[in-house]
Amino acid sequence: MMLAVREQADLRSYNTLGITEQAERLVEIGSDRELLAALATAQAGGWPVTILGGGSNVVVSGPLSGLVIAMRSRGRRVVQRTADRVVIEGEAGENWHDLVNWSLDLGLFGLENLSLIPGTLGAAPVQNIGAYGVELQEVFHSLDALDRDTGQILRFECADCRFAYRDSIFKQRPGRYVILRVRLVLQRHGRVRVDYAPLDSAWADTGLRRADARVVAALVCRIRRSKLPDPAVLGNAGSFFKNPLVSPAQLEALQASYPGIPHYAQPDGRYKVAAGWLIDQAGWKGWREGPVGVHAMQALVLVNHGGARGEDILSLARRIGEDVAQRFGVTLEMEPQRLG
Repeated sequence: MMLAVREQADLRSYNTLGITEQAERLVEIGSDRELLAALATAQAGGWPVTILGGGSNVVVSGPLSGLVIAMRSRGRRVVQRTADRVVIEGEAGENWHDLVNWSLDLGLFGLENLSLIPGTLGAAPVQNIGAYGVELQEVFHSLDALDRDTGQILRFECADCRFAYRDSIFKQRPGRYVILRVRLVLQRHGRVRVDYAPLDSAWADTGLRRADARVVAALVCRIRRSKLPDPAVLGNAGSFFKNPLVSPAQLEALQASYPGIPHYAQPDGRYKVAAGWLIDQAGWKGWREGPVGVHAMQALVLVNHGGARGEDILSLARRIGEDVAQRFGVTLEMEPQRLG
């Protein structure tokens, strides 16, 4: 099979931060067969391999040697129907937001709170994406992935994925598994999840009493657009830091000095603290130095104003993390993966 491998490819359009770096070689693949051919070519040449989805959750901090494989497989379908639920399946290269809109067109509940998250379907389980009180694992059915160690295509059920907050086995073992397609289980007759501020107040303003997934999706899109910059206009990787988890004792100590600190109880007894609030309180919101900065409307978002390198972004992230740790005694962990 002949693959269209490009040499010294500019990666700017392959990462939403808009960072200009070069891939020694790059190929876009649209099928399992093309993926296997690309991996075989890399193995024969002794090249390291980097797998890229939509590039919305990476910081490219240097040139990438070997072969970069951009997942561009397409296709989505209904694979199972019952009276109450529908299982949908999509290829790894499917655009996530397009998939959400398709599910809404089918009249299904489950993905509305996850509207407008950038990236691809295949990348969604890696990060266990989540927004407005919903995480991917809540609607996850199964996926197929290539195990590069054995060459086998494996089926992963939910428990196999080891989902946690912005985490999974695919993130814990980077490079081993290549996700090929993902299945999600959605509801025909659902209830809307609007108990996560500010979605709660936006829903209340509609005056609706009947569950309407499309309305919730529209509200989520409106809220996200009001706070988060469009990567096509201002380079960014979405939320750059995880919301830290703290013990009850830590939360009590923080509340003694900051009574209004936003926090959310977790099933394991810990509390999730709003990282954006911590960064904002530390004075970083809207900060800018040369080509890098913190978005003026959302302190969780680091932005590339034009010409920033990956190390510029990472340096800013380190400075913010050190400041928050000194002020609040809380450690911030970045969400994006570093490449290069």
